[in-house]
Amino acid sequence: MAILQDILYKVRIRSVHGDTRVNVNALQLDSRKVSAGDAFIALKGVASDGHDYIAKVVEQGAAAVICETMPADIKEGVTYVEVENSHVAAGFLAHNFYGQPSEKLKLVGVTGTNGKTTIATLLFKLFSGLGHKCGLLSTVDNHIGDQVIPATHTTPDAVSLNALLKQMVDAGCTHVFMETSSHAIHQHRIAGLRYAGGLFSNITHDHLDYHKTFDEYIRVKKSFFDGLPSDAFAISNADDKRGAVMLQNTAAHKYFYSLRTLADFKGKIIENALSGLVMNINDQEVHFRLIGEFNAYNLLAVYGAAICLGEEKHEVLRVLSMITGAEGRFDYIISKKGLVIGIVDYAHTPDALLNVLSTIKKLRKGHEQIITVVGCGGDRDKTKRPEMGEIACEHSDKAIFTSDNPRSEDPLEILKDMEATLNTAARRKFISIADRKEAIKTAVSLANPEDIVLIAGKGHEKYQEIKGVKHPFDDKQVLQEMFEMLDK
Repeated sequence: MAILQDILYKVRIRSVHGDTRVNVNALQLDSRKVSAGDAFIALKGVASDGHDYIAKVVEQGAAAVICETMPADIKEGVTYVEVENSHVAAGFLAHNFYGQPSEKLKLVGVTGTNGKTTIATLLFKLFSGLGHKCGLLSTVDNHIGDQVIPATHTTPDAVSLNALLKQMVDAGCTHVFMETSSHAIHQHRIAGLRYAGGLFSNITHDHLDYHKTFDEYIRVKKSFFDGLPSDAFAISNADDKRGAVMLQNTAAHKYFYSLRTLADFKGKIIENALSGLVMNINDQEVHFRLIGEFNAYNLLAVYGAAICLGEEKHEVLRVLSMITGAEGRFDYIISKKGLVIGIVDYAHTPDALLNVLSTIKKLRKGHEQIITVVGCGGDRDKTKRPEMGEIACEHSDKAIFTSDNPRSEDPLEILKDMEATLNTAARRKFISIADRKEAIKTAVSLANPEDIVLIAGKGHEKYQEIKGVKHPFDDKQVLQEMFEMLDK
């Protein structure tokens, strides 16, 4: 419980009707969850507008309504607060309601197109290994120390987010590592949070169904760094052509990491094999369990953040050398008899798919085939579909196009989009199988000993969304089943 006037701290208010000294039991963004004594924050969304439900929540006993437009029908005994932006207000209200939890932690945000989950997860594992009690907010799951809470969004809504941060504070966490998506930044879900630092991985073609233009996508990512305080750190990838732009206007202390140029955190790959990476980081040679150039970048980002957070260099590298990556990120298994290598990866953008396939090609010892199973999500950016198809065919010996999460779209139409711009050589390499399980089964049946089967696009996900229904589906589990059949 909190007093409304106290939790309105830093909220930009246009007008107030009623008494702000009223007690608030809980903050609600969903009108269906409002109970007596709650404050309802009316958000304008893509599908619906919370302002349409103000009368309903007042009937349900709401003590206060936070809105951008005052309703025509004002009920006495209810406090109405008109604000400039309800989304921004929700962030500050939640931050204040839950006792400003981000100010009691070292909160580090990770943003970029690819690598967010791996970087945040590695940071969580590293700092836990260094003896700190940590929190993790990621696409895969959320952690409060050893407790695991399933994730529903990459970045939760402002109220859920602050509630989780308060739980982390109450549990004794000192550090929290958080994926910070472009959607969350744009929708102000992180408004009011105080970050100790921010990390930028890279930026490539993604989410244009939402942001509409690549320039807007870049601007949104950059705004995260623009908002960091002067006592925070900002770390960026010097090898990404927009890495410097991201930190152009930040007030935070700037640092860069790189494999190719001079940087604060400089890395060099000495060896890259299925047994892991051997790297030189700031003149120290280390063997890591992770594989691939993209993970070399992730490790540099993590190392840089740890140094900025005051950890000792040699101890950081020692603990990092023992850590495995995030679930569904270059996650591999080998069939016992068939000796086929299966790799499950979340790669769902052209750049991520190219990175994974380039890594696999470098790991080949001889002439092993690469067989790629890949799809594209429905109701999402359609422009990347033909590019994904081209990359899969160009960098694989065989490609099987299949369903990812078709959502409301016809899977066959998505497959047509993937096939649209294939040249004659590419058309000889691919087949389309809409059923994802059949596609994985076919890939395994086509594989000879020591061939590599890549299942791309869904990674850690345990479902497939078809016509609005989430059906249980786990790429790694299906792959293991097919391997067991192969090994009989």
